[in-house]
Amino acid sequence: MQVEVNPNEDTEWNDILRKHGIIPEKPKDPEPLIQEALIEAERKAYENRLEDKDLDELDELEDEEDEAFLEQYRQKRLAELSTLQQTSVHNQVYPLQKVDYAREVTEASNSCFVLVHLSSSTGGNVESQRLTELWRTLAAKYGDIKFCEIRANMCIEGYPERNTPTILVYRNTEIKRQLVTLRELKGPRTTVEGKRGDIERLLLDLGALKESDVRLKKRSDSSDDERPAMAKNKSIRPMVQDDDDDWD
Repeated sequence: MQVEVNPNEDTEWNDILRKHGIIPEKPKDPEPLIQEALIEAERKAYENRLEDKDLDELDELEDEEDEAFLEQYRQKRLAELSTLQQTSVHNQVYPLQKVDYAREVTEASNSCFVLVHLSSSTGGNVESQRLTELWRTLAAKYGDIKFCEIRANMCIEGYPERNTPTILVYRNTEIKRQLVTLRELKGPRTTVEGKRGDIERLLLDLGALKESDVRLKKRSDSSDDERPAMAKNKSIRPMVQDDDDDWD
């Protein structure tokens, strides 16, 4: 007579069968592991509660936090500021010639993010004019990122005017992101700041900036309700270009 055994039952007979490898071990209850993970997450969140605070905000917490704990974060912020000062070596928009593209963009991207504005060749492209203004502001603010600009038709022969402005993002000699016109942002209403800024949001998504960067202005929750559509779609769009591949 064959006796059916429920391997999930917690019985002495099943213990014997498991010991001899006749039935598999009883699956472990996942609840303790989940509870442990939740507790660990809460602990880390509490320990890192000051992670996004700048120096002024840390000073305001003197009556609420342990002084030694605050000092730890003050020193961390000062170290971050020192690093930014040392790496902020650009602080300007670099006008490009095609012959210099490989050196100034592709090779330079080994040491920092390089953003290139392929600009319009006409004076009536409002988006391209806007991006030129934003590039100046961003270059002055984020000197550790290299901002460049070149007329699109000087860079790629026959590049369609309708595709300007185009943003190319380089890192480690590769194009990591490209935006054809500003339609993925807010068109001519694109800003540096605004829900942490349209361009700043792009830089955060790319990893060129960190959420804790002291240069990012704090925004109220009410101004952070919308996230630019480009942040939801990070796929690289194909560029329209001719067969001239020697520019990169």
